[in-house]
Amino acid sequence: MDEILVDWGISIRRACRVLLFDTSSYHYKSRRTGQAALEKRIKEICETRVRYGYRRVHVLLRREGWLVNMKKTRRIYKELGLQLRNKTPKRRVKAKLREDRQEAFRPNDIWAMDFVHDQLTTGKKLRILTIVDIHSRYSPACDPRFSYRGEDVVQTLERICSVSGYPSTIRVDNGSEFISRDLDLWAYVNGVILDFSRPGKPTDNGFIEAFNSKLRSECLNANWFMTLADAREKLETWLKHYNEDRPHSAIGYNVPIALHNPSGVTSPSLL
Repeated sequence: MDEILVDWGISIRRACRVLLFDTSSYHYKSRRTGQAALEKRIKEICETRVRYGYRRVHVLLRREGWLVNMKKTRRIYKELGLQLRNKTPKRRVKAKLREDRQEAFRPNDIWAMDFVHDQLTTGKKLRILTIVDIHSRYSPACDPRFSYRGEDVVQTLERICSVSGYPSTIRVDNGSEFISRDLDLWAYVNGVILDFSRPGKPTDNGFIEAFNSKLRSECLNANWFMTLADAREKLETWLKHYNEDRPHSAIGYNVPIALHNPSGVTSPSLL
C-alpha cells in the first residue's frame, strides 16, 4: 500500500477512505512476541528425543514454564517438518484378545515380561529381559545379557522384587526361559501366577509389545553398544528417563513412577 501512496501522491487518510479501510488497522503494529526461542527449544527437544510427537513435546514445554497451547505447539512442530513417519501395517483380520483376562487396578497387580534382541558393535548377540507393570506402565528392569536361562530370569526377578515388591500375575509367552522349572518353582514359592499367551498370539501380551517398541525406537536404534557394560549403562539411562521423565499418553501424559510409587522413590538401578 505504501507504493500506491507514493505513486498516486495521496495521503494515508484519503487512501483508507477510498478503500473503506480503517486507518487504525493500517497503523496497527502486532504485539505478538517472536517465536524463534520457542522454535529453537522444540528443535532441541526433538533432537534429543527423536521419537517424540508434538503432544509429548508440548508436555515438556509446559513443564519448563512455556505459556503455549497445544495448537501452537502442533503448528510450529509441523512447520519445522518434525512429524514422525510411521508405517502402520495393514491387517485383514484383527486378532481377538482373550476375554477372561482381568484388568490391573493397582501397581503390582499384573506385570508383563518378554525378551528383546539386539547386538554389540562387534556383532555379538544380546538378549534383553524387559518387564513392565500394566497398571502404571512402570518398568522395573531392562536387563541385558549374552544369554538367558530360566535361572537367570529368576535371579533378575528376585533382585527387582526385593525393591518393587512381588506382582500377583506375570504375563509371559511360551519361551523356554518362561516355561522352565526354575521360574515355575519361584512363582509357586512367592504366590505369583504365570499367565501364558496363546501360541502365535503376540496380542495376548500387547502391553510388553508396546513397551518393547518404544525401547527399540528410542534407545536400541539410537545407540551403539560397545560392550555389555556399555549396554547396561545406556539402558539404565533410558529406563530412568522412561520411568521418571517421559510423558506417557496412556496415563494422561504423567510419568510411570508417579503412578506406581506416589512417594517419589526413583527407579531401581540395573547394576
